[in-house]
Amino acid sequence: MNPLVLICSEDAEFYLLFSHILKVDGFASELVGGFEEAVRQSTDREPHAVVLDCRPASTTGPAICAKLKGELQIPAPPVVALIAPGAEEQHLNLVKAGIDESFVRPFAPAKLLTYLRAALEMSRPASHGSGDSKPLICGDLEVRLASHRVRCNGQQIHLGPIEFNLLRHLIENGGKVCSRDELIRAAWPDNIYVDARTVDVHIARLRKALKTVHTAA
Repeated sequence: MNPLVLICSEDAEFYLLFSHILKVDGFASELVGGFEEAVRQSTDREPHAVVLDCRPASTTGPAICAKLKGELQIPAPPVVALIAPGAEEQHLNLVKAGIDESFVRPFAPAKLLTYLRAALEMSRPASHGSGDSKPLICGDLEVRLASHRVRCNGQQIHLGPIEFNLLRHLIENGGKVCSRDELIRAAWPDNIYVDARTVDVHIARLRKALKTVHTAA
């Protein structure tokens, strides 16, 4: 089955164009309309990624991203925003909401496809025979590399692929101060540009996930 990408847009022509581009590259796509439908489909369909067509002055994109990343008890898919040039405030709201990646129009569709392919590879569990490999242990944390599962005090923590890679690197390098450049090399594919603010967002998201579990325990 082809990996599914949900496209949240009110522009039918935009959807037809990008659904064709995605189809040629081996992805399936589905159009979702407003806030409630986007959240419901993300929960029910478990898509590979969600693409937000963010129009100027629209608040829907940040709201959808915040809902998926912060409130739903599901493994959140990567969320990508396509924003208008000059929409600095909208971009800041998306970053605060936990957006995984954003592209400013006009942009080459190949950049979006490259990101989606990289995210798909990161979300695939490694093959290690029939069982999981020996887990990484750090205090109450148990990280299983083959199945990409994280547990704390017996409770499962849902992490996105970037957060999982960051946690793995930090545990494997316990006691060492890791620079942002080192974290980028450890958690992101080589062909993806990542700035310092993006690293800070994902680190904050990882801390929040871990803190939530410790607070509930």
